[in-house]
Amino acid sequence: MYKFRVILDSKKDVIREIAVMRGFTLEELHQTIINAFEFDGLEMASFYHSDLEWNQGEEIPLFNMNEQVGGLSQMSDYKLEVLFTKQNRNLIYVYDFMNLWTFFVEFVSVYENKVEDKNTPLLLFSLGNLPKEAPKKEFEVPSTEDEDDDDFYYDDYDSFYQ
Repeated sequence: MYKFRVILDSKKDVIREIAVMRGFTLEELHQTIINAFEFDGLEMASFYHSDLEWNQGEEIPLFNMNEQVGGLSQMSDYKLEVLFTKQNRNLIYVYDFMNLWTFFVEFVSVYENKVEDKNTPLLLFSLGNLPKEAPKKEFEVPSTEDEDDDDFYYDDYDSFYQ
């Protein structure tokens, strides 16, 4: 089994550690995450490739929204045992695009399960409660160093049209 740490992107610690079968797909990991955080599972979700600094990369959606045929295009196409390597240990998971529940998913280790039924995902650890609302995301627009030098900046709007 594979052990994952799933952390809500919030100020308060909300963490779940789960174990799933090596042969699981990302879709099955998605189902395990929504169960661990007690979501209803009715919303869309995506995983995103991520580096060690948690920079968001290419999207892996729950369902293929692209009409192109071929290639890996949705969660069910990705096996965990192929996706997670020594170099690729992190994913970002977003559930419910209206509220943007955002989680950091980290492959922790291979988990040796002593339980006879190894087909069941396991919730190994739970810390913190999920807030009633998704943490707000703050997007910052980079400021320009000197707006007065901008070719499209005018102090007197009316004089431009005369």
